[in-house]
Amino acid sequence: MSAAVVIDGDVVTAAFDALDAALDDVVGLETEMLCTRERLVLLERTERVRRRLPALEHRLINQIARQATPAELGGKLSHAIAEWTLISRAEAGRRVREAADLGERRALTGEPLAPVLAATAAAQRDGRLGSGQVAVIRRFYHQLPGWIDTETRTQVEAKLATEGTQYRPEQLAGLADTLADCLHPDGNYTDDDRARRRGVTLGHQQPDGMSALTGWLTPEARATLEVVLAKLAAPGMCNPTDDTPCVDGTPSQDAIDHDPRSPAQRHHDGLNAALRALLASGELGQHHGLPATIIVSTTLTELEAAAGHGITGGGTRLPISDVIRLARHAHHYLAVFDKGKAVSLYHSKRLASPGQRIVLYAKDRGCTAPGCDVPGYYCEVHHITDYAQCHSTDIDNLTLACGPHHRLLQPRGWTTRKHPNGHTQWIPPPHLDRGHTRTNTHHHPERMLYDLDEHLPPPRANALRPGRVAERNSDESLCAPGISGDAVMIAAESALDISRVSPTPTRRSSLPRRLSNHAESRSG
Repeated sequence: MSAAVVIDGDVVTAAFDALDAALDDVVGLETEMLCTRERLVLLERTERVRRRLPALEHRLINQIARQATPAELGGKLSHAIAEWTLISRAEAGRRVREAADLGERRALTGEPLAPVLAATAAAQRDGRLGSGQVAVIRRFYHQLPGWIDTETRTQVEAKLATEGTQYRPEQLAGLADTLADCLHPDGNYTDDDRARRRGVTLGHQQPDGMSALTGWLTPEARATLEVVLAKLAAPGMCNPTDDTPCVDGTPSQDAIDHDPRSPAQRHHDGLNAALRALLASGELGQHHGLPATIIVSTTLTELEAAAGHGITGGGTRLPISDVIRLARHAHHYLAVFDKGKAVSLYHSKRLASPGQRIVLYAKDRGCTAPGCDVPGYYCEVHHITDYAQCHSTDIDNLTLACGPHHRLLQPRGWTTRKHPNGHTQWIPPPHLDRGHTRTNTHHHPERMLYDLDEHLPPPRANALRPGRVAERNSDESLCAPGISGDAVMIAAESALDISRVSPTPTRRSSLPRRLSNHAESRSG
């Protein structure tokens, strides 16, 4: 069917129904009696059919991108695609970018335009190019220097599209590299060329707590990092296994000679020391009304037992041993939870106080919109019942929301409400309501182990359950200090009233002393 034919929804539905029926027939075929060659031919045909499907996706994605608003989609285009198709957001983002290169476009005046990579799009639509070859061609095209003219770009893209129908992706990649060298033998890249490639990605935290750091540095960034590592990653410097790590001056010859770390490990420790020094300096100022600092939430029980892990405002799982080490040099803040809900922390101003934001890091951990994985550091504070209606900023009426989701909360759009168990529910407008979950379990995986309608959390220490230390002395449950350096937020299992907590210390807690003693006993 031609893309220029105007059809209605019933025709589209009928066409997809016919496609589904045909696929039912195909997947139900018995192939046991076929010979090897016949099976290989069918695999080739299956791949050809698979390759053709993205052509329709590109058209649909570009039409949505051109016509729909974030309010209609319930967020960014890639997020909406991920929610409706249940693919990862990374994959949805890749499809949006691929559609921009291979899908049909429209001029500002409305007339249709050929795809950016017209030859590649045509070969994909015919089933002659697979996803691997398309990825190679797109990467080659976008890494071409800016001075190469449009006509040359079009010619080499068409050449690669033709060759891609004959070669596997890894073979085509080698050909693309050779072609790039021919086009650009002198390697005189511009600042704009380098700026397009720059970027650093912090990977997801793995089960062992480690995270991969990958990316591309500009020459300036590399030169800056070289100086930092030359100083702080030298043998004997910033060695965490030393009793007193050398972070300034020159390490002793003994520390240099007995440094067992690899260069990569020294680079890690030097970078960590540089970042810690930057935090401790206070030069970063404030972020969302709080000093730029590490904020960790855990339970007092876990802290004293030295078991489990804390959760940072960025969503990182921090082993309790690291929490204890940070806590020895930190200010502490005790938040009180009653059956999962923070008790009595409020004020009359519209904006949340620093103390309330810290409590939200422990209570919500991140954006409460269903499926959102944005951690607390990058969230805004939202009134569940609008401030214009309640005229108060009570911690029990506050929740965290990332910027894109926060902007969706508007009249006749998304709304929020508080469930009796203390969780924030997000209610979509009717056209987006598909019966999906109203709450977000991404930041609270322990909730999946029990019925959300139950008031008692499961037996997990980090679930902030109440009651086990209700008799603890109040001098162990202070207070909301002015925060600098590292800040450890301790979410305790108590039922004490903290309605008078303010951003200024009122008396010193004995918790730092107990943490120090505990750490010394562990190291001994």
